[in-house]
Amino acid sequence: MKLEVEERQEGGDEMCRSIEVVSSTFAAKHCDFDFASPPSAAKDDAEGDCHAEDSFIPPLNFAMVDNGIFRSGFPDFANFSFLQTLGLRSIVYLCPEPYPEANMEFLKSNGIKLFQFGIEGYKPFSDHILGSQNFYIMLEPFVNIPDNMIHEALKVVLDVRNHPVLIHCKRGKHRTGCLVGCLRKFQSWCLTSVFDEYQRFAAAKARVSDQRFMELFDVSSLKHLHHCNSPIRG
Repeated sequence: MKLEVEERQEGGDEMCRSIEVVSSTFAAKHCDFDFASPPSAAKDDAEGDCHAEDSFIPPLNFAMVDNGIFRSGFPDFANFSFLQTLGLRSIVYLCPEPYPEANMEFLKSNGIKLFQFGIEGYKPFSDHILGSQNFYIMLEPFVNIPDNMIHEALKVVLDVRNHPVLIHCKRGKHRTGCLVGCLRKFQSWCLTSVFDEYQRFAAAKARVSDQRFMELFDVSSLKHLHHCNSPIRG
């Protein structure tokens, strides 16, 4: 097994951290059969049905974005069997926290490359004192995030060599929603449709700042990606 770590920097700050794993033979660790003993049909059928139901559980907010592009919340162990059915080549992870060890083992076992773009989530509250009153204002993501980080993430998503690709953050709502919204702008969707899709996933947690970010995001610098490595057209 070979583990390669690449770091790309721009202006001295880490832009993207990618981890590529050369796949080794994947052992079916979770299948434990006794071939020496005759099976009990009724017991095996019941256990098989239960196992089938438990094996293919999609992550929170999972959906297909386009051919070879998927989105979701943070996958955990219960979702690994489902993710295997997608035949993923890469994952675009939009949080700054280190990837969990169990998830990294899953990537190693399946030869999946990780692209990490450390976009900070919102801070729960900011205390602003006006007179004798305390006003708590929720800080929302992307306010101070440079556009070039989203541009770089979109380049990864648009490159067919990384497909099938899964985009995810923690819950698949805000950071993932903004990246997908910018992809839709690249695809020439109208803003009404972009916002409708964003709100379907964010629901009551939809944020005006996210929608403002998507509205102002400039996709013109991505138009040069109309080449063989980008089947998705703007």
